[in-house]
Amino acid sequence: MTLRYIPAVLLGRAVRVAARLRKPGAGSAVPGLVVNRVAPGFLSCVLASFPDGLVVVTGSSGKSTTTKMLVALLEAHGRRVFTNPSTANISQGLSSALLERVTLGGRIDADMAVLEMDEAHGALIAPQLSPRLVLLTNVMTDQIDRFFDSEKVVAFLAKIAGRVTQTVVTNGDDAMLEELAATLPAAIRVERFGVSSTVLAGSPRGLGYSRTTSSRLADGTRVVAAEGRTATIEIGDAALTLNLPAKGVHYAVDAASALAAASSLLGADFDPELAAATIGTLAPVFARGEISTVRGVEVEFVLVQNPASFQLNVDALDERLDQVLVAMGSDVRDPAYFWPVDTRRIGRARFISGSKAAEIALQLAYQGVVVDVVEPDIPTAIDAFLALPAPSSGLKTIIFTADSMRRTRAHLGMNS
Repeated sequence: MTLRYIPAVLLGRAVRVAARLRKPGAGSAVPGLVVNRVAPGFLSCVLASFPDGLVVVTGSSGKSTTTKMLVALLEAHGRRVFTNPSTANISQGLSSALLERVTLGGRIDADMAVLEMDEAHGALIAPQLSPRLVLLTNVMTDQIDRFFDSEKVVAFLAKIAGRVTQTVVTNGDDAMLEELAATLPAAIRVERFGVSSTVLAGSPRGLGYSRTTSSRLADGTRVVAAEGRTATIEIGDAALTLNLPAKGVHYAVDAASALAAASSLLGADFDPELAAATIGTLAPVFARGEISTVRGVEVEFVLVQNPASFQLNVDALDERLDQVLVAMGSDVRDPAYFWPVDTRRIGRARFISGSKAAEIALQLAYQGVVVDVVEPDIPTAIDAFLALPAPSSGLKTIIFTADSMRRTRAHLGMNS
């Protein structure tokens, strides 16, 4: 980094301190916004400085979990990795994350950077980047106000993948990503992950992709079995049985994608047994099937962000659940967007909450789910839910969209 960025770094850090003094826990994006405005080249300059290069993880769903797994795998193999929090996957958030560790000389003490990137923001800053490897998770019908058009999402991903210098690791079961991969230059190596025919047959609703390929992978990294929090994944000559951080075949696919990327990056240094053991010890990213003790009570938190993730997570629920709270917030612009989701497996919802409580309660009731109480105020609903006697079976389970997740975390004083 040249000396011209030193004032920008100092200004960004001052803004961060001021934001946190004004509101503890705040200021995650504002410092980066300021730095990007006064020093547009800061982000690209720092990201180009890592000796072993930049890795970008992007796609509709699974970015946070995949990034966490990949970072853990690389660190377990002795690599020093800089990464960003899942809440800092847009340009100003990325710059804020860099500000936390960059020296005035423009260096971060790490071998490589592994960054989760929002599809649209990643495409916006793509011309500034030269990633060594890009990992593409999937294309789903996603946020109705941003990414409802799958072709639009693929165009974003193509801009990011078009900047890669060595390897694209892509979902071989996603037909739209396969079409994207076919447009890459011959010099770019394409490596794939996916599921076996048996695993796909065990997921009769599919895996949520906008379009699924008609045939399964003949080689690459494959999920050959997945049940609950356990999966068997074939990579090279090894068949790894490992524990997953959360229930569901979609988490097994995340693990396969991370294993494929780690193997590509590490080459001969990749140790399959170490990799399996590493994933088996990981805690989930907040609310992605996370189980935490809150006020002395074990609670499972399940984040749903689009119809596909809602369906996959509902399908993975234990049918014996006795206590469920469902919360839908202002991030869902049109609740009718979720009506195609079959919610019957929930069975009974003790509480419905969030600003769109009435709408999701209507959907659940219409689909045969018993709804006990509709309480739009999340703190009130959470307190009453946690105060219920211990469930007769299963764990207390909270299913929420992103806005309700943030409000729940704030009310419970939970760290990200």
